Amino acid sequence: MNIITGGVTAPKGFKAAGIHCGVKDNFTTPVPDKKDLAMVLSDVPCAAAGTYTRNVVKADPVILTKEYLADHKAQGIILDSGNANACAPKGMENAKRMAAAAAAATGLAPQDFAVCSTGIIGVELNITAIEAGVPALVAALADTEQASNDAAHAILTTDLKIKEIAVTTEIGGKTVTVGAIAKGSGMIHPNMGTMLCAVTTDCAIDGAVLQDMLRHIVTKTFNRITVDGDTSTNDTCVVLANGLAGNAPITGPGADYDALVEALRYVCEYEAKMIASDGEGAGRLVTCTVQGAASEEQAELMAKAVVRSPLVKCAIFGTDANWGRVLCAVGYSGAEFDPKDVEVKFLSQAGELKVCAGGQGVPFDEDLAKKVLSEPEVVILVTLTAGDAACSCWGCDLTYDYVKINGDYRS
Repeated sequence: MNIITGGVTAPKGFKAAGIHCGVKDNFTTPVPDKKDLAMVLSDVPCAAAGTYTRNVVKADPVILTKEYLADHKAQGIILDSGNANACAPKGMENAKRMAAAAAAATGLAPQDFAVCSTGIIGVELNITAIEAGVPALVAALADTEQASNDAAHAILTTDLKIKEIAVTTEIGGKTVTVGAIAKGSGMIHPNMGTMLCAVTTDCAIDGAVLQDMLRHIVTKTFNRITVDGDTSTNDTCVVLANGLAGNAPITGPGADYDALVEALRYVCEYEAKMIASDGEGAGRLVTCTVQGAASEEQAELMAKAVVRSPLVKCAIFGTDANWGRVLCAVGYSGAEFDPKDVEVKFLSQAGELKVCAGGQGVPFDEDLAKKVLSEPEVVILVTLTAGDAACSCWGCDLTYDYVKINGDYRS
């Protein structure tokens, strides 16, 4: 497997675009250089799969996309940023109008499009701006790296970084490419945060098989990140597979299936970690790895509790090796373990620091602790003796800027 450039336009037969149309101009000061409308389109029909938020309160675009992708078929994705179209007046009507506008400009059917929105909740979507902008969006579609980059920019809200990747692998003697763009910064605690991900591949695969594959992969990637413990109303991950790589279609388990799983999981894990590292106001990516657990499920409970803990996140922000907060989070996670068997270490490029052994504190160098915890990426390693299962979950520190961003998000 090789990492390449190109994002969602790297696979054969895919185009993308991102433009400014003024989604937020009806309720805030216009920002004309902020791209806010994106499209990803295949030259041919695709097998399609999607996973969605488990929040009971779902945005209308999520409900509509689930309906449109129920037959595991699609050809494009239209996305806006600035307005989530969640709990909003005329929500379903406007979601359908987005799909209809995309269809009219491309000569396809509305049901050929997934619809994704992200941004403020409860405000009516500026659908007239979107409808007016779609023809220019379609005219801008291209299969270039810049086109994918434009689309990646157009879906950002409070994100500071674009989240884009592509990889190639060999399947059935053919070169298969998987590309993705994603967004997510706040309201991130996926059970599939406001998190969107568009994945493209030129692999040939049965749609139902792709759906099962995606569901399994999302469980072990996007569902293992947390920024603030809030599960969004809009989380959506959509995969389009157009088959133009020319491989024999994947219809079930086997070597070809495993190769695509590896590539797709790599792409999703990369995007998941990018989302965690770009949490609102974040200064550090925090990884918690639990090893030696009785099962992967038990390890996940513990690791996710640690990276979700506000107290742990604050300690990392303050470069305070407060390992007691780690042990506390593991203890309330719901996992079963013997506290006397727990070891805790902090690791980064600056070194390794053991702070707890046998469930009790051990002497450590405070100066080294500060250096270790000051790095952009920090790992909290929790080791047990209950088994050989392990799991990593990803989050970020909690800074003053998180409160500033969310204190006046509507304005």
